[in-house]
Order: sequence, then structure tokens, then C-alpha cells
Amino acid sequence: MNQPVKQPVNQPLLEIDRFSVRFGDKVAVQDLSLSIARGERVALVGESGSGKSVTALSILRLVEHATLSGRMLLDGEDLLQKTEQQMRGIRGADVAMVFQEPMTALNPLYTVGKQIAESLRLHEGLRPNAARERGIELLRRTGIPEPERRIDSFPHQLSGGQRQRAMIAMALACRPRLLLADEPTTALDVTVRQQIVDLLINLQEQEAAERGMAVLLITHDLNLVRRFAQRVAVMEKGVLVETNTTEALFSNPQHPYTQRLLDSEPQRSVDEVEADARRILEVKGLAVDYHVAAKGLRSMFGKSTFRAVHDVDLTLRRGETLGIVGESGSGKSTLAATVLGLQHPAEGLIEIDGLPLSSLKNAREKRALYSRMQVVFQDPFGSLSPRMTVEQIIGEGLAVHRPDIDAKTRRDRVGALLEEVGMPVESMLRYPHEFSGGQRQRIAIARALAVEPELLVLDEPTSALDVSIQKQVLNLLTNLQKKYKLSYLFITHDLAVMKAMAHRVIVMKSGRIVEAGDTIDVLHAPSHPYTQSLLASSMMTPASDLHEKIA
Repeated sequence: MNQPVKQPVNQPLLEIDRFSVRFGDKVAVQDLSLSIARGERVALVGESGSGKSVTALSILRLVEHATLSGRMLLDGEDLLQKTEQQMRGIRGADVAMVFQEPMTALNPLYTVGKQIAESLRLHEGLRPNAARERGIELLRRTGIPEPERRIDSFPHQLSGGQRQRAMIAMALACRPRLLLADEPTTALDVTVRQQIVDLLINLQEQEAAERGMAVLLITHDLNLVRRFAQRVAVMEKGVLVETNTTEALFSNPQHPYTQRLLDSEPQRSVDEVEADARRILEVKGLAVDYHVAAKGLRSMFGKSTFRAVHDVDLTLRRGETLGIVGESGSGKSTLAATVLGLQHPAEGLIEIDGLPLSSLKNAREKRALYSRMQVVFQDPFGSLSPRMTVEQIIGEGLAVHRPDIDAKTRRDRVGALLEEVGMPVESMLRYPHEFSGGQRQRIAIARALAVEPELLVLDEPTSALDVSIQKQVLNLLTNLQKKYKLSYLFITHDLAVMKAMAHRVIVMKSGRIVEAGDTIDVLHAPSHPYTQSLLASSMMTPASDLHEKIA
């Protein structure tokens, strides 16, 4: 099924002609016309709700409860006219897809080897031994170490980057003519992200030379687009508003929406910390251990200890933002949880406004101190109770920490907080699922502000948001800090966000601080090789070009 049909050389591999998608009365994609040539890498960009993922899923006819119209031609054959049985032969063989979250896309009950073999068995009729050997070669080709062993691993036994590589191996198993990549790097650290991008480019160039394989990348990551794509198509609210070569689009965007997208990189706007600003947080010699199951003979004697944070010292003053950067597993979230009193056991000293946490004697004292510290999480949908109204969510902290105020005063306070974060007062009667991601994060910020804290721990607060919404939320946090002299402990792996928000930054690797200092100094002249590699990866550029890129 995956043998290419001979077509005129100048005919596109994929031609989308006046294509529309409707869910009842709602139009998700309207009159989309776009072509992709053989061997071409095209990026389809836009914010959530722009219709880009619906378009990609429609190519595989995986959109349910929708009305599709127009034409979707693969090598001249209209996919919209194919039967479901015919589409089963096309999916995976002629058109394959790499999804955003491999842990969701991969079956947790089967090894990655069995999942790769399934496609080879269905589309190429390979026997088990031959499919296994092919699977090992595919894993080796995608850069997974020890492929002979990893082929028998279940998805949960692989790291995030390895799972994404396994997904790519599955997608390439039958050597498709068109590869759809839907946000393939969103959930990955910056260094792993660059590795996956480089892998996709190398594999596509190899397949393009042999079979003319093209790639349609779905993303809102503009750095990724600049690094990966040869041509870019921009969608807004289901409509294609601009198409151009990558170089031309980035250097001279024509449509106002494209201009707004490219102008969405956060801008630095921080006030100097007052010279006599008091110290809100001080940490000295902090060490955090996890108890984990021992392996081998040691398992007979109980659990072993893993040190997640090693001898960390830091300070944070009133009105200051301290950024913490590092990859997954670097210890930055463990450090934040320990400061908040959510992680035990821990060694060392933690003082809030000069008061050691270890000196707290009872629940009342702890509650009084912890009311001065609040947290905003990465995923606002997961951190907001779906069964509570916005009024209940924001007012809950007031009910716990300010039991003396009556219901009317509490309700007025909730309304004022909503207005403070740019939300209408009427929002208090609605539930979290009725809001967009950016609006939910504003609600989470309002909840954190309810008890008038002095310190906010911000754990990747914008990583799940589109670039323009991200900028709005960062501007909100900056304005709130200037107004109330809030102190932020800001955790992120996005160095552009760090540059915009933080006065000082610490860089963590394997639980240790490897570099610390003024944010601009660290970003302009990183001294540690790990910091240099993070900067190079986040900008999708070689380390040799680093200083020129930052400047």
C-alpha cells in the first residue's frame, strides 16, 4: 500500500483544496487550500483553536462527529472519498503521525517492540522475527541506546525523549510518504527538544532523497519552526491567513496576526530591587532525599536513598524574582516543594522572613506562615477543582486563613481579585472547564493572591500556554509584582521567559546549583558548560553562535 503512485514531478504530494471542517454549526476549518511538495518540510502554526490539529487529524480521517468538505488529495487521490477500510491501509503506511504526548499515544500494556511490529505485520506482512529485527534497527536509527534491550521495554520504562523517539520509529516503520508531527517536542526539555528536531530533520532528509517523504509540522513553537521548516502556513480561527518561505515570513510577515505571533516573545520589564529590601526567603545547606526501592540483593534489606537536592543555598528579597532553570530531574521542583513545606525529609535551614520553618510548633503557627507563601502550578486545569465554581476556588483560601470575614466580604474580595487579574466579575459563577487555558491560569493567580502572600512559587506557569497568551500572563505577573512588591520563585526551562522575568537566576543540574548570578550576566556570559548547552538548545542554534544570538 505504501508504494508511491507515479505522478508528474510537479504535482504536489499533498494538495488540500477548499477544505472545511464543521462540528454542527461550528466551523473549525474554513476553505483551507494548502499544498506540500515531495521532500518538503512545512510548518502549520497558530494558537489553540486555530484549526491546525483538526486539519492534521482530518488527513488521516480521525476527526469524529464532524462534517468534512472540499478535497484532500494524496498523490492525486482524494482521501475524503476513501472508505474506512481503504483508510486503514493508508494510515501508518502512506501517512503516519507523531503525536504530542507519547505516553498517551503509546499503549501502556505492550512493549514498544510489539507496537512497532504491529504496523510492520499489518502493512508489510513481516513475520515476528523479521519485524523484531526491523524494530531494533528503527530504534537504533532514532538514537535510542541499547535498542536490543529497549525493544522489550514498556513505555513507562523509557524517558520522555526515548518515548518520543520510539513514536518516531513507529511512524517511520513502513516508510510513509507523508509524516504528520503534531507538537512533537512540547513536553520535552530544551536539550531533548533540539535532539528530536535534529533527528526529524536527518530522517526526513534521508527519506526525502530515497522516497520524497514530506513532513507537516503542527506547532506554536516559533523557534522550532525557524529551525525545522522550509515553508510556513499560519492559521487563525480556522482560516489560513499567510503562507511563505520560512525566511521571508520571519523577516517580513504580512498579516497582522502573523506579526502578533512573531511579536509575542516576552520582553524584559523588571524594576530594580530596593537596596534595603528585606530578605523574604533564605535557604542554607538544603538537602532532600527520596526513599526508593533498592535493586538486586539490596532489595532484601529494604529501601535505598536517592539525594534529589544537594547543599543548596539561596536568598530572595522583597520585590525580587529568583529564577530556577534546569532540565527534568534537576531538582528544581523538589526545591520549590521543600520551601513550601510539601517535601519531607529535608536537611538544612529554611527561613521565611527570618523565621525558621523548623521552629514552628503547631498547626496554627504553620498555617499562619504558609499563608504568606502561595503557588501557581504549570497546568491550571489540573490544579483547579472541576466541581467548584470560580468563587469557591478563589474563596477557599480566604475561608481557611481568614475565617473572621463574612460571606459578603469574601465574595466582594473574590470579585476584586478577578478584576485584578483581568477577568470579569461574572466569572465567579462559572466552572474551570468553561474557560480557556490563559483564563484558567489567571484564575489560579487570583486564588494565590487571595490571602495576600508575600512569596509566590511559580512552577512553569506559562509552559502550557500559547505564545501570545503566555506574554499576557507574564505581563500580568510583572504588573502584580510592581504593584504589591511580591517576591517570585520562578521555575522554568524556558530561558526567554527567564530573561524577561528574573532579577537573578540559579541553574540546577542533578540536584546541584552549577551556576548563579544576575540573569543578564548569566545569559550573556554563561561560565558553566551545562548552562551554555541549555542556552544553545533553547535557541535551536549551535553553541558557537550563542553570544551573537543573545545580543
